Amino acid sequence: MKAIHFRKPTKRELVRLILNSLIIVFGNAMAAFASAIFVIPNGFVMGGTTGVGILVRNLIPETVAWREWAVSITVYAVNIGLFILGAVLLGKKFAVATFAGTVLYPSFLSLFTLVNDAYVAANGAPVGASEPVLAALIGGLLFGFGVGIVVRVGASTGGTDIPPLILHKFFEIPVSVTLWALDFSIVLLQFFGASVDAVLFGVLITLLSSYIVDKVALIGMRRTQVKIVSEHYEEIREMILTKISRGVTVLYGQTGYLKKDCHMILTIISHRQLVPLKAAVQSIDPHAFMTISVVSEVRGEGFHSDGVDFLIPEKKGKSSLFDDETAPREENGDKNAPKE
Repeated sequence: MKAIHFRKPTKRELVRLILNSLIIVFGNAMAAFASAIFVIPNGFVMGGTTGVGILVRNLIPETVAWREWAVSITVYAVNIGLFILGAVLLGKKFAVATFAGTVLYPSFLSLFTLVNDAYVAANGAPVGASEPVLAALIGGLLFGFGVGIVVRVGASTGGTDIPPLILHKFFEIPVSVTLWALDFSIVLLQFFGASVDAVLFGVLITLLSSYIVDKVALIGMRRTQVKIVSEHYEEIREMILTKISRGVTVLYGQTGYLKKDCHMILTIISHRQLVPLKAAVQSIDPHAFMTISVVSEVRGEGFHSDGVDFLIPEKKGKSSLFDDETAPREENGDKNAPKE
């Protein structure tokens, strides 16, 4: 059994940890705000553990005093139950990464439910928009953005994210497929306790929030990939390394028609570096063949690294913050791209 010890993080790692923690708190707060202010008061349904809570609330008679708190109570219970299940089946690292979302979201949901109830008592109307379409759109956008920024920093909101992860681990079922199926099943089940309009708005909210999550989760991760075929590849290679300050990979190939040996330069750059790169390539070789595409994520030194892991297996001759050979490396300015 490997010995486990704690290593003090560097200043940069500590700053990143603090920023990521603040983002996780803010993201959960925004998602809970969207649910408690725009979705639940307007009688809409949605997926996830919030949808399960809404289903339970709709099955409780309106005369029951604590009916409006059924959503928060259910979310707490389901989140904690799924968290324990995930911790047992997926391990300690999963538990650490998911604990914040498991506790924060239902806590903020309770807080904003209390705020909304107080506002209704004082003003006779909920805080959120009373127009159904507007409320559904704003609720879906805010919920998706909140979950998206949590996902963006590598954390999880817990809840219904956990069963798809378990099924993926043991049966290799794609997480995205299971998650979509689970969310829409929860939405459709609410036909038993809600109107058709409420369920249709729930479908709209689920689709919109899922789309926003996908977009927000990739903010700052998209990069431009450029492939260049030129007889002056050495000059272009030197220019990219010295003037653009990006690395290159030289690929060897053959032209399709004349079957002549050729060299292709592959480089990954930021979007703002594309115009200077094209101008520089054209000045070196006006006949250079270039293909330009957008890649959704680039991992490696200089582009992307994950959060901080304080639990380090004790290994001789290894001082890495991470405990496996494929762990992401620290960001390092503009000095990364595919290496030769």
